[in-house]
Amino acid sequence: MNQIFAGLVMVALIIQAAPSWASNDSTLSQAGYGAGSVLGTLVYAPFKATFCILGGIGAAFTAIASPPTAGDVARASCGGTWVITPSAVKGEEPVHVVGDTRSALAVRTSEVASN
Repeated sequence: MNQIFAGLVMVALIIQAAPSWASNDSTLSQAGYGAGSVLGTLVYAPFKATFCILGGIGAAFTAIASPPTAGDVARASCGGTWVITPSAVKGEEPVHVVGDTRSALAVRTSEVASN
């Protein structure tokens, strides 16, 4: 089991560092950002999955009263960032724990307005 985990970490580090060869960062810092990305994802993903599952349960109960709102709850809890990228570790892109439901709300509002 430990060998499989170590192999997956190595592959993830190689994949994370491979496309960034054209940047000005040193190889050591690229490896550090890649390792931080893998470690961050390994820590963050179970919490995000739990958040999504609990949001799905909440959406199921919300669907009884308002199916459109239930969709918003599901999109909010299961949307957003699932993988911590090296750019997120560097602080170049944000990590969105909660998904964005504004686009769905805007579509629904425009549908209501047009009817």
